[in-house]
Amino acid sequence: MDLPPGRSVLSVHVARLGAAPVRTLNPDTVHLAASTMKVAVLVALHRSGLDLDTPVPVHNSFASAAYGPRFGVLRERDDDAGPWQALGTERTLRWLSERMIVHSSNLATNLCLAHVGLDAVTEVWHLARARCSATGRGIDDVGAQAAGISNVVTAADLARLLRLLPPELLDVLAANEHRVDLAAGLPPGTRVAFKNGWFPGVRHSAGIVYPPDAPPYGIAVCYTGPLASGDAVDDPAARLLARISAGYWARRHTLAPGGSR
Repeated sequence: MDLPPGRSVLSVHVARLGAAPVRTLNPDTVHLAASTMKVAVLVALHRSGLDLDTPVPVHNSFASAAYGPRFGVLRERDDDAGPWQALGTERTLRWLSERMIVHSSNLATNLCLAHVGLDAVTEVWHLARARCSATGRGIDDVGAQAAGISNVVTAADLARLLRLLPPELLDVLAANEHRVDLAAGLPPGTRVAFKNGWFPGVRHSAGIVYPPDAPPYGIAVCYTGPLASGDAVDDPAARLLARISAGYWARRHTLAPGGSR
């Protein structure tokens, strides 16, 4: 279930790797996923058994999850020009999956999803023991959206999903070029394997932070509300997420199980 219109909610989940959460705030509140759903698609693709180095056609026509007309990604809302420049040619699934995460390509996401299937992504959420999150459609599938089919996440489920990633996929997340949100609250050069996502009214970021002087920890922050302008960088909600990230960085040595605060 999506948040009611006009409601403003902040969700936070912070935990040492392999440990119980040390801080939570509305961790199971459901938010529209934005681009954080791309992490589940990445995991599904790498679990699929497909040869990721085999070239596949790059196109912009996809079957709707609502069994309506086919649909395409809106180019003006895509953050990555690379796959669009490859339309009508071929690229490997590995290349597409990296564009999906590192550059947050919407077109690459739908191409990966078309090859792996929604059921495989659902299985990833089950493996992560997600309680509420689901990937029900591709990006810009307006027919499915009109039918009430959504992509949703919670902060707690994003934290669970991150724990499922093997080192090679965490390396892909660490190459994320959108160094805003959580990454902006960390000292320059700090390793963080993360994925963020936004559109007007929504701003999320979830990742694993690797301090050089303390154990790594996972942090997931989801915000839904009017503070999120939808701007890539100059977004008040992005600055909020950066401040939250900076606050937990300052306490990285003392994070200990203590429940919700």
